[in-house]
Amino acid sequence: MTTIDIDGEEAADGVMTLVVTVVELLVDALEREAVRRMESGDLSDEEIERLGQQLAAIEEEIEQLKEDQGIEDGVEDLRGDLDGLVSDMIERLDDESVPGQQPGYSVYGEPGAGGDER
Repeated sequence: MTTIDIDGEEAADGVMTLVVTVVELLVDALEREAVRRMESGDLSDEEIERLGQQLAAIEEEIEQLKEDQGIEDGVEDLRGDLDGLVSDMIERLDDESVPGQQPGYSVYGEPGAGGDER
């Protein structure tokens, strides 16, 4: 059995880096949703202003937390790795897609396999 010896502080920094990265990804998703809602006219001017202020405050807090914890580089590296992973997966999905075939999987395995073409 292989044992991994991790210093307690290293583990804490790793967990903090992961949590901050996930929070940043969630904030990015919130920003995209806010833009979508603004463009669709779902928000009043007051709501847009309040939302912008809240998102800016969250981003400031995240930046301060990264600086205080000394994890700026770790978060940046993890974000880069995740961005690369997502790009690779999207590329794979695009390469594997078959023109004219609906996405999804049958209970028999591959999409369109085994009698779900009714």
